[in-house]
Amino acid sequence: MAKKISEKCYIHLNGRAIGHVADPLAFVSEVRSARRKGAISGEVNIAYMSRLNVIHINTDRGRVRKPYIIVEDGKSKLTKELLDKLQKKEIEFNYLIRAGALEFLDAEEEENALVAISESDITPKTTHLEVDPTMIFGLTINTAPYPESNNLARHLMFASYIKQAQGLYATNFNLRFDSRAYILFYPQAPLITTTAYETLKFSNHASGQNFVIALSTQYGYNKQDAVVVSKGAVDRGLGRSMFYKTYSDEERRYPGGQKDVFKMPPATTDGYLGEHAYAKLSDDGIIEPELDVEEGDVLVGKVAPPRFLEENLGAGGLEEKTRDDSIVVKPGEKGVVDRVIFTESPGATKIVKVRVRGIRVPEVGDKFGSRHGQKGVISQVVPNEDMPFTESGIVPDLLLNPHGIPGRMTFGHLLETLSAKAASLKGSKIDGTAFAQTGKERMDDYTKILEAYGFDKHGEEQLYDGVTGRPFKAKIFTGIVYYNRLYHMVSNKMQVRSRGSVQILTHQPTEGKARQGGLRFGEMERDVLVAYGASLLLKERMLDQSDKWPVLICNDCGSFGYRDYAKKLNVCPLCGGSNLTEVEISYAFKLLLDEIRSLHIRPRIGLNE
Repeated sequence: MAKKISEKCYIHLNGRAIGHVADPLAFVSEVRSARRKGAISGEVNIAYMSRLNVIHINTDRGRVRKPYIIVEDGKSKLTKELLDKLQKKEIEFNYLIRAGALEFLDAEEEENALVAISESDITPKTTHLEVDPTMIFGLTINTAPYPESNNLARHLMFASYIKQAQGLYATNFNLRFDSRAYILFYPQAPLITTTAYETLKFSNHASGQNFVIALSTQYGYNKQDAVVVSKGAVDRGLGRSMFYKTYSDEERRYPGGQKDVFKMPPATTDGYLGEHAYAKLSDDGIIEPELDVEEGDVLVGKVAPPRFLEENLGAGGLEEKTRDDSIVVKPGEKGVVDRVIFTESPGATKIVKVRVRGIRVPEVGDKFGSRHGQKGVISQVVPNEDMPFTESGIVPDLLLNPHGIPGRMTFGHLLETLSAKAASLKGSKIDGTAFAQTGKERMDDYTKILEAYGFDKHGEEQLYDGVTGRPFKAKIFTGIVYYNRLYHMVSNKMQVRSRGSVQILTHQPTEGKARQGGLRFGEMERDVLVAYGASLLLKERMLDQSDKWPVLICNDCGSFGYRDYAKKLNVCPLCGGSNLTEVEISYAFKLLLDEIRSLHIRPRIGLNE
């Protein structure tokens, strides 16, 4: 440390000051040496913050700690002898810590460490060495091939959306009653795997398929994040999945001895939905398996006591009234009843669960993503005969825009396209673990395989237009990429509204699909119409179809007036005049003026002829 250290360097133990030392570097070195020799617990971490001239010692729970190989005098403490003993299982991992070859560092102590990725990177100032170069990535990212060849932002995107991938999430999925579940019909193991992927045995419950892709623009239908998919591939089962949804209800008990009852609601019940809604129920009010259901069908018939007690009707006492509280298939949903079970709650009340299944075929608006953060939405499902094809007659399953590669810096996507093509020809998987080979070594291996089978070493092929049959002027980069189908499906998000309920406060349409609300017309949508000069459309969307409100404005004082229907006059309550004009404004604007008036500010509205 070149800068001068003050005489007092305070020591903080788990955030509390406990003392000070004159020579912080010597103190820190002594504590670390004691930890490596086993004199103190290996869970103690110490860090010297030179800028603040403070030593932090951490022993509390909840810290994330990572193992590193100790480097002293430019040499790794993990010797070949120790590695041989570890491989022969003569020693265990914990022995390496006791022997002073490895130690765990927390986030603060890492600030004092100079870590080398590999032994060739060790310098005289190096303090630690990574146990394996791939440990700079997380576990999720290590399941993707060639992560060292991609931009970091794409890794974070992949790590986020891989949780949404459809696959085989559990082997007992047919016995489970999860609220929502997706099962991919034909999951495949990827052709390019990694050490982490195989160690975790992800191939046994894969969550994707190997797509034949071509990097080509398709008449402008795959701009930005859009992808074009072959209808022939979809018809053969590409990306097809099963969707399960569980509807659950309970016979609740209420004060006064009242309770819900599962049964066929009688016609006298408040809120009765009509005979057609209950047509598929059995005598006990519960639907049976393997029946087709759609929007508006009742799955479980239930009658409940009224929300409020009725008034006493004299000698007759309270009138027995019930209301319909049945479970109904929500708008936009349909499927087949898969299973029905009865069970009990801890309070001994009856519970019924109905699981509905439905097939989800990829369609325009559905989302797919590769393992390199290249996610895309289907913009067009093209008939097989109109898709481009190779000289050997192979039709790509998916067309990806080539402009999406350079800007996003996902070179790993190109590597997988090329290497998976080589793996399919060779008939065996290829290891895509990070740092296993250099980029040049990998390219040399893949190009040799492609050339051996008579393909272009760069992965390019002559494609022909499926519509005209003419060859494209440029050769097209084609290969295989492992894609995941994500649970963002247009069939679950599709929403339409022409008329419906409005919010009490703003008089604008309600929000959300569950409440059958309107579609949000936001600032950016407004700006588009402004840019096009579509004033009438702008007025229709933001006023006529939203919260149009007629008001009377006083021409003399500019305040709101009202209509006195008894005297058949328009009246201004402020100035008493009757010279008022009716105009149409947004109710949200009226609400704003009311709130301004509550602040003792009087806004005036001026009218032009």
